[in-house]
Amino acid sequence: MQTEFLLVLTTCPDTEQANALAKALVQAGVAACVQISPGLTSVYHWQGELCESREAGLQIKCAANHYAELERLVLELHPYQVPELIALPVSHGLPAYLDWIKETTLR
Repeated sequence: MQTEFLLVLTTCPDTEQANALAKALVQAGVAACVQISPGLTSVYHWQGELCESREAGLQIKCAANHYAELERLVLELHPYQVPELIALPVSHGLPAYLDWIKETTLR
């Protein structure tokens, strides 16, 4: 069974870029809501080095049928060469909220 809704995660290097990406996704109608969590610290390996960066996390709520366009926009607008982009299926949720996601992204 394929899920109808997704929670998509990504990060940006700062809140200014996170805000710009969030607004673009909502304005394009591929996301109903994007929450931004500033002040994250990410520890990771990149190009053979151990790195630590301050970032802003984005939690994107969307209908699953908009994922391909959401991914295309993130890849087009994101400043990272390889941005984090992870989609988690939403198995349960308040029906009225899930209806709102569907209605908001019907463009």
